[in-house]
Amino acid sequence: MGDMVSTPMVIVDADRLDRNIATMANVLRAKGIDLRPHVKTHKIVEIARKQKAAGACGLTVATIGEAETFAYADGEGFDDLFIAYPLWLTRSSAARLIDVAERARVSFGADSVDGVRNAGARLGDAASRFEVLIEVDSGHGRSGVHPDRAAEVAAAAVEAGLRVSGVFTFPGHSYGADQAEPAARDEAKSLRRATRLLAESGVPVRIRSGGSTPSAVLSDGDVLTEARPGVYVFGDAQQWELGRTEPSDIALTVLATVISRCDESDGRRIVLDSGSKILGADRPGYVSGHGRLIDYPDARITALSEHHATVEFPDSAPLPVCGSRIRVVPNHVCTVLNLVDAVAVAKGGLVVDTWQVAARGRNS
Repeated sequence: MGDMVSTPMVIVDADRLDRNIATMANVLRAKGIDLRPHVKTHKIVEIARKQKAAGACGLTVATIGEAETFAYADGEGFDDLFIAYPLWLTRSSAARLIDVAERARVSFGADSVDGVRNAGARLGDAASRFEVLIEVDSGHGRSGVHPDRAAEVAAAAVEAGLRVSGVFTFPGHSYGADQAEPAARDEAKSLRRATRLLAESGVPVRIRSGGSTPSAVLSDGDVLTEARPGVYVFGDAQQWELGRTEPSDIALTVLATVISRCDESDGRRIVLDSGSKILGADRPGYVSGHGRLIDYPDARITALSEHHATVEFPDSAPLPVCGSRIRVVPNHVCTVLNLVDAVAVAKGGLVVDTWQVAARGRNS
């Protein structure tokens, strides 16, 4: 990348992106599991089209705003959207949801009796147009009802006029050292139990949805009907340090410039122009810094401020000079896409296109 490129800049390697999309699609297809990728990671229509072309059965979104973006995308919109979130509807959000349903098949999550009763009341006569998936907690300890109570929520949803089509979970505890396999087992166990209890209560289950990026390739094809990974399209430093991706497969980096350099006996460091306002501030306990440098794997980002990233180097590693361009791998790629309006698309080290982050900021 030459001097005509301003930094910091988010760059997507198109060849790596395509390879990642194809790999996940093929792995899940071999297991007999449909792929419903979570587009909150990238928020980009062009990438969603690539996922659909690779065989995705539909898209997962996090918010009504994201559903609006993809349903109303220029050209042919996306017609099968699952809002994987226990929505608490208001009068205005219910009206928006009904409008989206004019363009697409829309389903959404629920994890409480109060939530489905509220949804039924807000949606009124339109309630029967929507499918609901009951969210169960498979060990992550966030949203989701205990599997033993899933039938209670499903019965309330049916009573409220909604159609219950299945159950879903997010095995988020897969984000931890050596936790992907246990999380996949917990996911299968929870979905299997919830399915049995719903069936016993007279509510047939058509969809069993799960999958995080660390656990998706380990999903049980005898239990899951679909999986919803998101980060797999890009990879990030979390996935790198968890051993779920290789540096050669990481498709999104932040191009940064060395703006300061210290090569002294009491410290060898550089400072980059990529701070928290481009990399995001996430740093889970299992990662070794605030991000990684793809071309300097032994270096670590030890501190972030808004527009500075401090990178420490071991004594044996070469120290880049001021003005050098460095490719930074953010810890959590999903937060990066919510911080920029557009990304550069590269092939062979050259920028060939620009994609708008169409759903940026659509957080409600």
